Amino acid sequence: MRQISSAENLFAKVEGDIGDVNGVLQITAIRVNFQLKAPRGSEEAVNRVLESYADFCPAYQSVRNCIEISWELELIEE
Repeated sequence: MRQISSAENLFAKVEGDIGDVNGVLQITAIRVNFQLKAPRGSEEAVNRVLESYADFCPAYQSVRNCIEISWELELIEE
């Protein structure tokens, strides 16, 4: 994805769950569905980046021990 501009090619739908945790409403889960437009033949590189992106994502690192987070990617090869 380093050679793919994410500004124009990466979209995300985000859903979350809110639950009662000890009498306090909290976000308990977040699901992210990415959609990425990328050149044909880039699937292997994109999958490598997706496997390690959480290690470098400041948002994920900030909440990973508090909120269950999952993500999926739909790759659209052009």
